[in-house]
Amino acid sequence: MLETGLTRDEALELLTQYNHEEFHLRHALTVEKCMRWFADNKGYADEADFWAIVGLLHDIDFELYPEEHCVKAVELLEKGGATPELIHAVTCHGYGMTGTDAKPEHPMEKTLFAVDELTGIVWAAALMRPSKSVQDMELKSLKKKFKSKSFAAGCSRETISEGAQIMGVELADLMQDTIYAIREYEDQIKTELAELTGETDA
Repeated sequence: MLETGLTRDEALELLTQYNHEEFHLRHALTVEKCMRWFADNKGYADEADFWAIVGLLHDIDFELYPEEHCVKAVELLEKGGATPELIHAVTCHGYGMTGTDAKPEHPMEKTLFAVDELTGIVWAAALMRPSKSVQDMELKSLKKKFKSKSFAAGCSRETISEGAQIMGVELADLMQDTIYAIREYEDQIKTELAELTGETDA
């Protein structure tokens, strides 16, 4: 059994020590819920808590230490009591993009590598919709946004495509599953974000 060394409450407290901006908190919560969805729906339900906490903490160092992303995380997570398994899982999502040489090996690590950037495009696309929601988003709409390089330009299409390849899935299937994942947890993400930021409407 994969161990995190942290409860979910402890992980959230650790995250908010180093992250305060709404954008980064939303992203952390979104990736957390997506990772749980993928674990539950792709045959790893017994590891769902581990997958989710990795998702929650994957960008722990990015807000304060963007130039040391996935490197500074090791120090912050060790200080917070995280296990080596959790730390490796977090650092390897920056493989080929940051100073880490940790490579995604476990299905969970491959999923995080693929889903991380994609969630950014999904949320950006949702906020452009009249509903401001993923609930009525269709795959063809997301594909159109994905092809527009100027849309959510900070989200690497190359990384997402590479992630689908290392997962062994079609890009369209990965996109559809990510829509399903965010759709299932959208209300919960918004509620938790509002609690963290003190906003009545996230």
